[in-house]
Amino acid sequence: MPTVTTKDGVEIFYKDWGPRDGQVIFFHHGWPLSSDDWDAQMMFFLAKGFRVVAHDRRGHGRSAQVWDGHDMDHYADDVAAVVEHLGISKATHVGHSTGGGEVVRYIARHGEDKVAHAVLISAVPPLMVKTASNPGGTPKEVFDDFQKQVATNRPQFYHDVPAGPFYGYNRPGAKPVEAVIHNWWRQGMMGGAKAHYDGVVAFSQTDFTEDLKAITVPVLVIHGDDDQVVPYADSGVLSAKLVRNGTLKTYKGAPHGVPTTHADQVNADLLEFIQKG
Repeated sequence: MPTVTTKDGVEIFYKDWGPRDGQVIFFHHGWPLSSDDWDAQMMFFLAKGFRVVAHDRRGHGRSAQVWDGHDMDHYADDVAAVVEHLGISKATHVGHSTGGGEVVRYIARHGEDKVAHAVLISAVPPLMVKTASNPGGTPKEVFDDFQKQVATNRPQFYHDVPAGPFYGYNRPGAKPVEAVIHNWWRQGMMGGAKAHYDGVVAFSQTDFTEDLKAITVPVLVIHGDDDQVVPYADSGVLSAKLVRNGTLKTYKGAPHGVPTTHADQVNADLLEFIQKG
């Protein structure tokens, strides 16, 4: 399997498909999934002549199940290692959920020299957890329960999340797709429990406010207004305002997992945004 070894000795799995001279789109997956969650996007853009890249975050998917380094700074540095290894420049970085936080921290930490655009889809910035300065956030007790479930009941938890709020299958009239639920479970169970446990803190307690303010490249923010995982008003709306050159695209009634549930719309919006230059 194609991997790159980071400075702290972690093997990161990546996919690199398409022509070497093609315009690069780098996809960053959500918690606790893997690069496989981008199948619908990678196949679409590959057919359009793009070079598509995605990696499995440390401790996730096929990357090494190390016990430490599960924080946004390490995540960003791991991305930089893949970018350097593949000689990528002027890429569009697309992040879903936790992957959106990873994109923001990568750009803030490593600069914009190799970045053309950023896309944040149902993304965790600016800050998920409720604090005195972020009263609209989600109470910490919710994330504490996530960690408890990961540590003690991961197989059941990784069924209940996609079967319920992640894809909006718990809404009245929704029609759950069992194959989608099983694929989420499969991706989650490929990763390590310790990485996923620590990752809850990384995605919920990292404050990306200053990172967002520092970004100058064009940023597209896509968010469903019925997102039960990363609430719309306290995330997508605020992120689009904090970046210097942001565009918010709201998906009415859409859930958290829009790269899957609204794949055609996401693909079309990404293509239009990238082609604008």
